[in-house]
Amino acid sequence: MTNLICSIESWPLAAAFAISRGAKTEAMVVVATLRDGETIGRGECVPYARYGETLDGVVSTIEKLRPEIERGLSRTDLQLALPPGAARNALDCAFWDLEAKKSGKRVSDLVGLTPTPLTTAFSLSLDTPDKMRAAAAQAASRPLLKIKLGGEGDEERIAAIREVAPNTKLIVDANEGWTRDNLEKNSNTMAAYNVTLIEQPLPAGDDDLLRTFDSPVPLCADESCHGIASLGPLVGLYDTVNIKLDKTGGLTEALATARAARDIGFEIMVGCMVGTSLGMAPAMLVAQPKDLVDLDGPLLLKQDREPGIIFNDSEMQPASGDVWG
Repeated sequence: MTNLICSIESWPLAAAFAISRGAKTEAMVVVATLRDGETIGRGECVPYARYGETLDGVVSTIEKLRPEIERGLSRTDLQLALPPGAARNALDCAFWDLEAKKSGKRVSDLVGLTPTPLTTAFSLSLDTPDKMRAAAAQAASRPLLKIKLGGEGDEERIAAIREVAPNTKLIVDANEGWTRDNLEKNSNTMAAYNVTLIEQPLPAGDDDLLRTFDSPVPLCADESCHGIASLGPLVGLYDTVNIKLDKTGGLTEALATARAARDIGFEIMVGCMVGTSLGMAPAMLVAQPKDLVDLDGPLLLKQDREPGIIFNDSEMQPASGDVWG
């Protein structure tokens, strides 16, 4: 019989991290642990208030499946038992981890992938232009910076960052913080500062405004992209989609979403919420070397799990089986 343990954990951040919707000083995660005899599988998720998720709500959703899990609920069954979201992500990844350990194989073997080192973006928190300039100066040696924008003064922020990081590849994430009134101006500004990609400029409900907008910078859907079902409406609006396991509801749906997105013609970004290496390890399997990778969650923590993914600056080494999978 498979037993379930569900817990809430707090991981302090190295510094406060802000986006257009607010700031945080700790990463609050939910960990689902499945035990079958002496074998355990773990999965981590980050409930996202943007979608009405709370820590207690996610724990309650997971706990409600305890009887079914004890009666033999499978990972395949899980896809129908829960909708996409954080709760399904934690359980789905725990099932994968358990399956790998019971089989004596790695999850990468089970899904037919060869893990390779990946280069992740490094995120700069939304702040004043002066503080963002200072943060960018410290991170300017990294090959890819992801800049959180979405408020008044975005032109001053990106100008300050470019001043100290003239050759660094930049992507910006407005987190739905721009409007129809400033979309064109802000996009032209980002083009002038050689920004590579603009992520989710408008609220997800305003996506159709992009249908007649000829953006000078490629656009990426984040809050507008969840699982496979969300991809169709994004065609013609976005160039890239950001796949996060907390949105797709786990590795199972994330792999399928990535395959479908590539078939449609989207570029892929594999992203994350701020969490530990336990949450990043399965996401690394979704990313291919040609994809944009934004899995810097552990780099934003005061301290990651031990053992955790090994980072050499922005390069992530494939996760060991002691981490996950």
